[in-house]
Amino acid sequence: MADEFNDINQFDIPDDIMDEIQKNIEDIITGFPIPEDNKLDVIKKINFMYSRSRYLSLTDALTGLYNRRHFDNSVEREFLRSKRYGGDLTIAIIDIDFFKRINDTYGHLCGDYVLKEVGYLILDNFRKTDLVFRYGGEEFVVLLTETSVGGSQIPLERLRKSIESYDFNYQGTKINVTISIGAAPNTTDNINDFLNNADKALYRAKESGRNNLVLFE
Repeated sequence: MADEFNDINQFDIPDDIMDEIQKNIEDIITGFPIPEDNKLDVIKKINFMYSRSRYLSLTDALTGLYNRRHFDNSVEREFLRSKRYGGDLTIAIIDIDFFKRINDTYGHLCGDYVLKEVGYLILDNFRKTDLVFRYGGEEFVVLLTETSVGGSQIPLERLRKSIESYDFNYQGTKINVTISIGAAPNTTDNINDFLNNADKALYRAKESGRNNLVLFE
């Protein structure tokens, strides 16, 4: 079943079209020559399945965070919105330091444990208006809405320190985990430059010794 669901999600159907399809299905059921109670029951079940499928299509199965697909949809929307209305927007790329070493030393189940805990800590350190994604592998992305890159320093540094001091304990084994962070503002007119600037900042954070935050300014 999981494989079948993943195959379905390879079709990148825009959310507004999916919403229209779902509404049309409701209209068709309403017109069926069956008792009204049965119609309502069928519509409720379809709405539940639709909501569940949509949730699963937007979230990472391991961490429960938004996934890469949802990031691709969200970053363009938030970037264009910030440009249109003149609001600040900062993107932060977060990478778990030496994650391959954790997998190689303690095994992939331990690596999954670390990913889930780091994901929880990231989500816990930001506002509900900020968007948190698992970008892929050991990388996470946060879109800090209405936040300048300078204003992002306090929450990002707080996150870095909270992960550095967190008690990662896998089956009785204490694991030291740190992160590197690169953040960039929406001062460019090109969304690719916006993403690349954050990536450049992350590279500098790693080159300067890891367990570090670098702001692209």
